[in-house]
Amino acid sequence: MIDKTKYGWWRSAVFYQIYPKSFQDSDGDGVGDIPGIISRLDYLEGLGVDGVWLSPVFASPQADNGYDISDYRGIWPLYGTMEDMDRLISEAKKRGISVIMDLVLNHTSDEHPWFREALKGRENPFHDYYVWRDGSPDCPPNDMRACFGGSAWEYVPALGQYYFHQFAVKQPDLNWDNPRVRRELYDMIRFWVARGVEGFRLDVIDSVAKEPDRKITARGPRLHEYIRELSREAFCEPGLVTVGEAWSADVEEAKRWSAPDGSELSMVFQFEHVCLDQRGEKWDTLPLDLVELKRCFERWQKGLHGRGWNSLFLDNHDLPRIVSRWGDDGKYRVESAKCLAAMLHGMEGTPYIFQGEEIGMTNAPLELDGYEDVETVNMIAERRAAGYAEADILASARARSRDNARTPMQWDDSPNAGFTSGTPWLAVNGNYREINVRAALADPDSVYHFYRRLIALRKSLPVFREGTFTLLAPEDREIFAYRRDTEREHLLVLCNLSGNARSFPIPPDFEGAERLLGNYPEGGPVLRPWETRMLRAGEAT
Repeated sequence: MIDKTKYGWWRSAVFYQIYPKSFQDSDGDGVGDIPGIISRLDYLEGLGVDGVWLSPVFASPQADNGYDISDYRGIWPLYGTMEDMDRLISEAKKRGISVIMDLVLNHTSDEHPWFREALKGRENPFHDYYVWRDGSPDCPPNDMRACFGGSAWEYVPALGQYYFHQFAVKQPDLNWDNPRVRRELYDMIRFWVARGVEGFRLDVIDSVAKEPDRKITARGPRLHEYIRELSREAFCEPGLVTVGEAWSADVEEAKRWSAPDGSELSMVFQFEHVCLDQRGEKWDTLPLDLVELKRCFERWQKGLHGRGWNSLFLDNHDLPRIVSRWGDDGKYRVESAKCLAAMLHGMEGTPYIFQGEEIGMTNAPLELDGYEDVETVNMIAERRAAGYAEADILASARARSRDNARTPMQWDDSPNAGFTSGTPWLAVNGNYREINVRAALADPDSVYHFYRRLIALRKSLPVFREGTFTLLAPEDREIFAYRRDTEREHLLVLCNLSGNARSFPIPPDFEGAERLLGNYPEGGPVLRPWETRMLRAGEAT
């Protein structure tokens, strides 16, 4: 078992992201909850993960499914109580699983007591907890747009001012230039550490040093000053893992975020690779250019080796299901899900598995009136107003909506996939009768068991953590092949990311090598559709 009191333990770990609203409902109200998560801890232990990242469980009006926090020290009642949270932390630790909480430090809910006080007047001490600018009803401070659509400024007539919100109207941005705000947040973090939380994922943390007058929302001038202070004041425990979500990060920036000296954060959670198949807005898709993807991964693998630490992920609560996006969710669903997993987990970094990824869950074909996500709902309204065809709007939503990742976890083939005995808050994907945990556990060749073996390999072989990265055949548009090397150990990862059979020469030093993992029976020089092989040349003499 990993010693989690030591700095850097996360480099050997694999994390599992839980979207609590969709994981397991224990009381039949159609909403997942903390007791439901507790009931599935044995499943997570069996998978072999070392920690769970919980999307926010804090008190919230749920305008953005919990990313709009109204009380940082309270639990949303539909998820449970503080006693439930304490029990989850305790029961997870018994199984060697750390609880990593999702903290939103860039903004709060407009129902947070701080913001309610801020609305009472410009002289109220909480007014400066948020970002305000003077203006008139028909003249906002500038033309900045919110990420979820519409203006980034909301007018408050009683104050004659606008407040700034990068996301939804109900998510006013905090003013990190105010040291009282930062102290409040640091005190809150220490509160959760004292309760046994072993780490934090920091939502859009690259936005806290915003300067909206200059139209800067990410990587503001004081960003690293703030992050170093946050680390020094709140992340004092040596084994505490901190994960910075940074959509704006490049390799050079990530070296600062995740420097080995621990002055900022444990690792960066960046998105360059998952933005390669979109044209401008996320709703306008492009075919994935595999050559470009490989160059992207190579840049991060080589750039951070020995200088920083990256998160490895393909799925999360903000992204469509990867097997539908970059794989083949029809004929080769199982093979492509395994191939994409091997491609990712063979690299350097800390892997994150999003709930359902380990059984090959797919995008959900909802109808336009079935979407719940605020971002998707706003897109539908805006594109209808702009005259887009309904069929085109539906195609964009089905390809890219965040609700694709948020349909309930598919546990078995009983009604509602075993997620709830009531009516689920979001429709269950109709393929749950074939794709579910019960079926996956019973099938030794399932996607689930492939993930179990991958996780075990990462823990047992140092080359996954320490090896250099060398990309092979960089211009090949179907094969993603690379090697990882230490002085004593050598790993080869071959991934045919296509539906075509392809020949690929094995490097001479891997002839006769140990086959660690594959998604087909052993074969010759031809890689079958969506085939992956992972070979180990063994320790050098």
